[in-house]
Amino acid sequence: MLVAFDFDGTLSDSEMTVLLGNQNGTAQDMADITGRAMNNEIEYAESLRQRCELLADLPDEQARAAFDAVELRPGAAEVIAALREAGHYVAILTGGFDRGVEAALETEGVEVDAIVANRLPVVDGKSEAGTASEDTSGQGPRVLSGNVRGPLIEGTKDDALEVATAIVGTDRADTIAIGDGANDLPMLEVAGLAIGFEPKPAVEPACDVTVSTMDELYTLLEKRDVL
Repeated sequence: MLVAFDFDGTLSDSEMTVLLGNQNGTAQDMADITGRAMNNEIEYAESLRQRCELLADLPDEQARAAFDAVELRPGAAEVIAALREAGHYVAILTGGFDRGVEAALETEGVEVDAIVANRLPVVDGKSEAGTASEDTSGQGPRVLSGNVRGPLIEGTKDDALEVATAIVGTDRADTIAIGDGANDLPMLEVAGLAIGFEPKPAVEPACDVTVSTMDELYTLLEKRDVL
């Protein structure tokens, strides 16, 4: 079976863009934009670009500190480990950033089978306009460009789930999707079992069942004979 998790708001109660925003004083702006996106009040791709633009010229050293602060929810590592021990393919499909996901997993000493995430390009110095440029000559400190790259900006999580099922060789009916926000709706709507983790009001109708802790999720998976 394929089990696909969202990350921010689901496996983690950290919000990566907010942690990054704490480093340059834009955290509240980040939180406001994120909230609107998760409630389906603004297109996710546009919200992500707006948030990443606020990070232009943030030194990579500070970005690294933010990513190192990303944490899994209590019990998340145990759920992941139990799923993999039971022989299931575990994927993380997130509009967040690969470096934060990898840091959190490494801290807990747990692995997944696949991570589909976006990334924040890191560049050298600043352009003449005062913003980071991906075509700079190697001068100056390493900083975030203010851009974002990756498969889950315009791409949606149902497409990512479809690719994962093809890789694993499983039917979509044998998938579980777990998420909380509006950008999780595409995968929740097509998965065999849609689990909302404290889902936003706009998301809950698409969920077959909801949970609010990883312990509840573990128990649910046991009752469904997944674990």
